[in-house]
Amino acid sequence: MNKPEVIPEQGARRRVRPFSPFEWMLALRYLRAKRAESFISIISVISLVGIALGVATLIIVMAVMNGFRHDLMSRILGLNGHIIVQGYEGQGIADYDVMAKRIAKVPGVLHVAPLISGFAAVQANGIPTGVQIRGLRKEDLQALTMVSKSIAPEALNAYGNDTVMIGVRLAQSLGLAPGLDLTLMGLKGDVTPFGTTPRIKTYKVAGLFNIGMSEYDRTIVFMPLDQAQLFFNMGDSVQSLEAMVADPDRVQDLVPAVQQAAGPNARVLTWRDTQSTFFDAVQVERNVMALILTLIVVVAALNIVSGLYMLVKDKSPDIAILRTMGATRGAVMRVFLIAGMSVGVAGTFIGFLIGVLFCANIETIRQVLMKLTGTQLFNPEVYFLSHMPAEMDPAEVTVVVIVALALSFLASVYPAWRAARLDPVEALRYE
Repeated sequence: MNKPEVIPEQGARRRVRPFSPFEWMLALRYLRAKRAESFISIISVISLVGIALGVATLIIVMAVMNGFRHDLMSRILGLNGHIIVQGYEGQGIADYDVMAKRIAKVPGVLHVAPLISGFAAVQANGIPTGVQIRGLRKEDLQALTMVSKSIAPEALNAYGNDTVMIGVRLAQSLGLAPGLDLTLMGLKGDVTPFGTTPRIKTYKVAGLFNIGMSEYDRTIVFMPLDQAQLFFNMGDSVQSLEAMVADPDRVQDLVPAVQQAAGPNARVLTWRDTQSTFFDAVQVERNVMALILTLIVVVAALNIVSGLYMLVKDKSPDIAILRTMGATRGAVMRVFLIAGMSVGVAGTFIGFLIGVLFCANIETIRQVLMKLTGTQLFNPEVYFLSHMPAEMDPAEVTVVVIVALALSFLASVYPAWRAARLDPVEALRYE
């Protein structure tokens, strides 16, 4: 027997599922401006633009800071040893070849090079300046790929007696080229019966290197190890041994083994001991910049609050009519949540695209802006690097997007809650 069809009573409420097409249609209609509501729409546009700019700026700045730190770290650690072994109280290391072989056998150590480092004055074409001399053997200089990859093969072959390698920026400032002479004067002279006389010697430029870090390309001179021993009066000893390791981030794990191989009369330092202050400063600056720029997204989220609040006040009669027609408080709240989140999601997505595209073409954009403005942007003399670096971290970009969406959601909750709590009788009393 068929059951009789149940006809709902007139005026009975039909339950609409959450986030139905009706709620989306109503929310998007409220966002479209009528002539009398253009000011509310302008606030929504300002909120969208603010979130997009905030997200894009955060992504770009964090990528540039990451690229800046990565490039500096790769160049500094590509030139300087990850582990430095020195004698106590500034004493030289006499049996450096034997000690270097022992250290090279430590698992994780790739290369060990004896080094003499010191400062000197250089003069060429009547122009004086100060430089740092690094005494290295030819095979050890070739092992520094950060340097040797930029040196011509014939220049490496010429690196030997009475020749030096200089950076391209030093060559430009002194007007030097391969084959020309420069004069080096030691800061500590030779003691003679007639007093201390400065140690002065002329060397031929074997070739030029280009690390890409202006500070190094302008101040470092590579000299054969035996010549550096004579110039600094080191005899048959060296100042230190520098070891390159496979994983610089875990260099601290190798210190006990290297210390045992070096012996009790040696002191072992890592790049974290010598360079950590610099890299920590870069990291702190990056974190502070990220915190400050997050305020842009917060301000844009506050614009969403004001825009939605004004929209609720303007649409109070409409909300009251919807409530009397059967719309639940949850439905009204979802309508205004959709309206606020639409602005936040659209702004976040646009900012994400702008940030990614900007980072992918940041050096091209810099060159174009330099031509248009006629100014030097990102001066390598100030920022050490010869190009604008940008390295996006997927995890950081994800955090930026999630934070922007979360702030947009939180900014939409209160106006939506006020709309849901609106009393239809009070809203329609003065209409």
